[in-house]
Amino acid sequence: MYGSDRAGDDAERTAFRKTEKKYKLYYENSKSTKKKKQPKQVDLSEVLDFKSISESFNQNGELPPGVVHVNCGFDRPTFGLENRPGFYFIPGALTLDEQCTWIRESLTNFPQPPNRTNHNVIYGPISNLFVAAKEGKVFVEEERSDNGLDSEPSASVSNGDSHRWKFYEEDIARSRGKTCKTVPASVLLRKLRWSTLGLQFDWSNRNYAVSLPHNKIPNALCRLAKRMAEPAMPIGEEFRPEAAIVNYFGSGDTLGGHLDDMEADWSKPIVSMSFGCKAIFLLGGKSRQDEPLAMFLRSGDVVLMAGEARECFHGWISLPNSFLFHVMVLEFSELELHCKSFYP
Repeated sequence: MYGSDRAGDDAERTAFRKTEKKYKLYYENSKSTKKKKQPKQVDLSEVLDFKSISESFNQNGELPPGVVHVNCGFDRPTFGLENRPGFYFIPGALTLDEQCTWIRESLTNFPQPPNRTNHNVIYGPISNLFVAAKEGKVFVEEERSDNGLDSEPSASVSNGDSHRWKFYEEDIARSRGKTCKTVPASVLLRKLRWSTLGLQFDWSNRNYAVSLPHNKIPNALCRLAKRMAEPAMPIGEEFRPEAAIVNYFGSGDTLGGHLDDMEADWSKPIVSMSFGCKAIFLLGGKSRQDEPLAMFLRSGDVVLMAGEARECFHGWISLPNSFLFHVMVLEFSELELHCKSFYP
């Protein structure tokens, strides 16, 4: 999970930050308030494109400087970088049907309690958010003692205080709008930024907590992560997924340069799968002062970070009019899980 992501004044001057600004989405200034803002042109000529690299390699065996083909016996072409040991890029690793399946799962099932999302801190656990948004429902906050609503809610949650939130039909929610806080389910869905699967990360203590309610990672996702992790695993060892985070990126969203350094055991690879629209992945070095490489991430691409690559700063930048899902799967050791159950 994300650790070293602190950004102060010095961070604004680092090589990583400069590259982020180079590719980040900015809009042209418009004097007219009615005219839709247009995104500024971004020079993408230096961005590595592993799809093109793979196609060229299959045709003539040629690779650009610094890129290597990894002979690991995997059933998909796998590439690495000479100056980033432990980094693997598998373009087009997932079929179109697999991509559609995991996009659907990311929206419907992955945010379901007891999995936690960025909404938990304000609203508590929210059930069936995608269905509620599809049906045009509204989330309403009401006093526990208030029984003034005649309709049965489709779902309810408690965030532990004197209020509760419920989904209601729009017309019922409108009748209570002047006395209760309301928010459309569609707005909550658009503002969904992450959900966590398997072992839950305690953001307050910045640690994994086995005491938090959680379900095991779905078997299908476990099987997929195990298969995708093969190029980065020692011969004879199998990846054991135990926790995952799903990031949701809208148009122009970014995940700044960071390390996934909250795990005690760095010997296991990170399995990162992308779904949805094309984005840019930045892979730096062990310092923010190392200029990162920019590469396109397409739906179905898989990135593995193992060995020294686990110590490299990295981040994501979505492109205009895009929506990206990023699923990152992690493994822990039994000893680590035991230690994580008690906070110092």
